[in-house]
Amino acid sequence: MLPFSGETRSKPFITAFFFLIYVVGVLINSSIITVICLEVADHTIVYLFICNLSIVDIFYTSVTVPKLLHMLLSGNHIVSFAQCYTQFQCFFTVAAVEETLLFVMAYDRYVAICDPLHYPHILNQRNCSLITIGIWVIAFFSASLYVTSALYMTSCHSNLIHQFFCDIKSLTRISCTGTTMFLIITAIDIFIFGCIPVTCTFISYIKIFNVIFKMKSRESRGKAFSTCSSHLTIISIYYVSCITDYLIPNQSDVLDLIFNIIFATLIPMTNPIIYSLQNSNVKTAM
Repeated sequence: MLPFSGETRSKPFITAFFFLIYVVGVLINSSIITVICLEVADHTIVYLFICNLSIVDIFYTSVTVPKLLHMLLSGNHIVSFAQCYTQFQCFFTVAAVEETLLFVMAYDRYVAICDPLHYPHILNQRNCSLITIGIWVIAFFSASLYVTSALYMTSCHSNLIHQFFCDIKSLTRISCTGTTMFLIITAIDIFIFGCIPVTCTFISYIKIFNVIFKMKSRESRGKAFSTCSSHLTIISIYYVSCITDYLIPNQSDVLDLIFNIIFATLIPMTNPIIYSLQNSNVKTAM
């Protein structure tokens, strides 16, 4: 695995950069979880989702960055098939959880703004706990099916991955046989965990904005917009980087690396910052 081949002079800077991203991301997300669990008085459903998002973001960086730091510091870039597919399994699990969780948070905003009287019945503690557990279970088994199909691919073009972790495009680029079933399952997973959540999120916000624009009070409209702005910012950055990376073919290795760094390391670090800056209760507790 050669993510930064030929950049020996820049390796100390690259190592420090990823180390700082990892430490800051873990500390910020851990702080958000701790503050919400211990200090925020009204443990409403939105805070349960924010906690889960912080947990996912910790896993996001922990799946990829420590192995990258080990390679940069030790100079040993050999990755076994077991390590590669284990990393692929874990990364796809947390990616599927985050994509689904972002949609559920959009639905939470939709119910809170468009149908507030039924909010306690639709999104109560029991239902949201079951939804959260279901998201993790479904994502894990989907990733397991994904990895199982990837095991049938034969790497005959090359044994070099020009990426800082084992991802979909890197594995298919070095494979020449057994990719048909893998690509079929990839298309199905993109539809289930990509197209459906994006479409449902888009529909939810159309209905949300329709209700907001009908509000007569400017103060009510501003309050409603403020509750959605942080979530809109996060899903915009996340989906734009994912779509650009995975749905636009024939990119260079450098561009693929840049987009992977954005949504696998930078976005998990900035997610809690965006939410904490927009949430007065979290800021006060911090």
